Amino acid sequence: MIVLITGVSSSPGYKTAVSLANKHDVIGTYNEHPINIPGVTTVKADLTRDPARLISDYKPDVVIHMAAIGNVDQCEEQLELCYRVNVLASRELLTAAYRVGSAIYYLSTDYVFDGERGMYTEDDAPRPVNYYGLTKLLAEEITKALGGSIVRVAWIYGAGPGRVNFGKTVVDKLMRGEAVTAIMDQWSSPTLNTIIGEAFVKLLEMRFTGILHVVGPRLSRYEFARAIAKYFGFNEELIKPIKLSDVNYRARRPRIVA
Repeated sequence: MIVLITGVSSSPGYKTAVSLANKHDVIGTYNEHPINIPGVTTVKADLTRDPARLISDYKPDVVIHMAAIGNVDQCEEQLELCYRVNVLASRELLTAAYRVGSAIYYLSTDYVFDGERGMYTEDDAPRPVNYYGLTKLLAEEITKALGGSIVRVAWIYGAGPGRVNFGKTVVDKLMRGEAVTAIMDQWSSPTLNTIIGEAFVKLLEMRFTGILHVVGPRLSRYEFARAIAKYFGFNEELIKPIKLSDVNYRARRPRIVA
């Protein structure tokens, strides 16, 4: 089976490609950050420029669309770019996949919810509070209209390539004996990137359709940082609690998602 994964230089994209490489013929796309993954054919592709050609070139049986602008504050500052990448490119790519009969999976986010009450399930109505969440929701709607499936994750962490994540930052700082500030009144479900890759292996095997939340346990940023310190044997007292209101984010964050 030919599986096309967009964004394999991202943390979840990389782990998913690695997990599927010895089971399927995997084609992985990257844009700005070249990457070599054993057993995976990697291709440079700017999805804002004729993404449908990827589909016509490789005719994948499955498309797992992960490429996106995931920097929440950047999306708030560069609205047009965020819309072009997260919505328009997704529409062109997934429409082309639909036309050749590919099974479609879209990686989405807990940020499609407003974070006012928490404990969201797959059946709850999304209501994003920032532009990043809005673009991900729009891409979700495109996916659903094309008969595709949606996998939502939250606070991705773990080793490997991709944007710096909170988990890696905590480990790096604690290794240097530096203090870590962590928000104590924002909750979500930190998700290890390896779990995402393993989940896609199972989802493809069972030909899953629908919406699924693939996440870890409910924690605040502060609890998450303390758990990391404890696991690696670092000094937990280096974790310093702060409030969400203490952080000058450009984009509003949902407060309670898990």
